[in-house]
Amino acid sequence: MIGEKVRDLCVGIEGCRIKVTTLRRDMSRPSYIGLLRENRTFRKLFFANEISFIGDWFTVIALFLIAGESSNNSPLAIAGVLATRSFTFAPLEPFTGMLADKYSRKSLMLISNIFSFLILISVLSLELLDNLFSVYLISITLVIGRAIFDPAQTAYLPNICTEEELLTANAIISGGWSAAMGIGAGIGGLAISEFGVDLALWIDSITFLFAALIIYTLPEGGPKKSNKKEISIRIIFKEILDGWKYIRYNSPIRRVVGAKGMWASGGGAQVFLIVLIGMEVGFGEIAAGIGILYMARGFGSGFGPLAGKSIMTNTRLRPYIPGIAISISGIFYIAVGIVEWNFILLLLIFISHASSGINWVYSTTLLQERTEDEWRGRVSGSDNLVITLTMGISTIIAGLIMEYELLELRETIGLTGIIQILVGFLWLIFSSSNEKKYFDSKEKIYFGNQ
Repeated sequence: MIGEKVRDLCVGIEGCRIKVTTLRRDMSRPSYIGLLRENRTFRKLFFANEISFIGDWFTVIALFLIAGESSNNSPLAIAGVLATRSFTFAPLEPFTGMLADKYSRKSLMLISNIFSFLILISVLSLELLDNLFSVYLISITLVIGRAIFDPAQTAYLPNICTEEELLTANAIISGGWSAAMGIGAGIGGLAISEFGVDLALWIDSITFLFAALIIYTLPEGGPKKSNKKEISIRIIFKEILDGWKYIRYNSPIRRVVGAKGMWASGGGAQVFLIVLIGMEVGFGEIAAGIGILYMARGFGSGFGPLAGKSIMTNTRLRPYIPGIAISISGIFYIAVGIVEWNFILLLLIFISHASSGINWVYSTTLLQERTEDEWRGRVSGSDNLVITLTMGISTIIAGLIMEYELLELRETIGLTGIIQILVGFLWLIFSSSNEKKYFDSKEKIYFGNQ
């Protein structure tokens, strides 16, 4: 009798300790404004990103339009813009991720922006943007710059932010990228309709230059000097393979590396199908229609992580977040394929990408928290490899379906939603229980150290 009371008391105390610990961790996480105000280095990185991201979407909308004009609005040709970006990005990521573990992450981000600036200036000066082949070539070369930048930034972030700041920082970065997409695509579409594509590329080139000037003022921020080694072909392949082995034998990391790719199984096609919807929906000129829909996508994917911070820190929900978020994304795209296409369409796209944004930020933060600094570039590169390769395959399949009229546009949209719901359930069935065990073990380790 006494033993049972003691046990119940201990259980009660343990529950209180968990609640207090969770509250303490949540209270230690800075607010969005607080992080931007207090962490000067992060603030500068954020603004550099915003400037270049806004310019990016001027160019992307321009490439969609030129691809359409050069091919009589062929769905496969338009899908090719996204596919060439994905299939260029994917094989480069293991290599550029390895570079982020061996060389100055600040220098890699700087090189990326300068490279992209020079590419766009060359294109404009030589007047190369006049056919479908040139569209794909420009898309490929710009992606090379982005492939250098992304793993370097992801690995750099934990060097300038504390562990308590990481979730907030990733949410701000994602929200900023999404807001930049909304602003860049919306204004870019209107500007292109009014002034043409050359203006869009000039604006994008200038944003890369401004971003480079800001990044130049940042501290180095890793990697450690002990990780910097002489590079040869043999060493490159060995380092990349070592990174894959690190992921393979580290199940908490291996599970999360696939989370974004699971969304992309339907999401890659959705990003392309938004262009076709924009051509049909009638929100003004074609460029304006595409821009408005991408604006809804951008603002949604930014709003989700910013508004969903309490969800991502909820100890009961954390093991299930990726599966739930991916499934919700699919449900709302099924609705997109069903409803009448008016302004309700913007709300559905907004909510779907708000949910996918939560999956993105949450999985990125988990990888940063679970990965040692010397491996962060390669883990980030592998994560990007999975999502971009899956997006490319998804986009091409959707392009072929639309090109050869195997399904109607609404049916194809609904199919992408069904795929996301299915893969979301696969996460819940096969991964959530292991995630729960992982978080439970972390709590036990924490209490054992008290």
